[in-house]
Amino acid sequence: MTQIGVLVGNPRPASRTLQAALALREALAATLGVPVAGPVVDAAELAPAVFTEPDTIKAALQSLGQADFLVVATPTYKAAYTGLLKAVLDQAPPGWLKGKVVVPLQIAAADKHALAVEVHLRPVLAELGAVVPQALFLNESALPADATTFDLEALKVLR
Repeated sequence: MTQIGVLVGNPRPASRTLQAALALREALAATLGVPVAGPVVDAAELAPAVFTEPDTIKAALQSLGQADFLVVATPTYKAAYTGLLKAVLDQAPPGWLKGKVVVPLQIAAADKHALAVEVHLRPVLAELGAVVPQALFLNESALPADATTFDLEALKVLR
């Protein structure tokens, strides 16, 4: 079965970034004609272990490495991706994403950050071996105020 994994670098658990990544995964699954399946890693849940429990991070990365496709989503912090996402990705082994198709999604409050996904996140994923056919930016104004009411239609811009 084809799996689409999700890695979210928002330091807030169950964030709107997570909901947007899951919606993007649904859209990718529909486009590929496959069921929605695959590991989901919310880095906020790993935050306490990032620097103290390398085996926990290794297990999460290993789980994501089993997916055929990967969505990596992050909010924009200081005109780049989050330090939490960087800390998780820094623990990935060389070539971790070799040959995997990865779709990065970066969310920001202002369109002036639209290139951050191309300038900062895409190169890190490429360094890990990912094939990145399309990097996506989304202005957070397109997201609902409450993550629990997130609807796939909020990502219609991505279709």
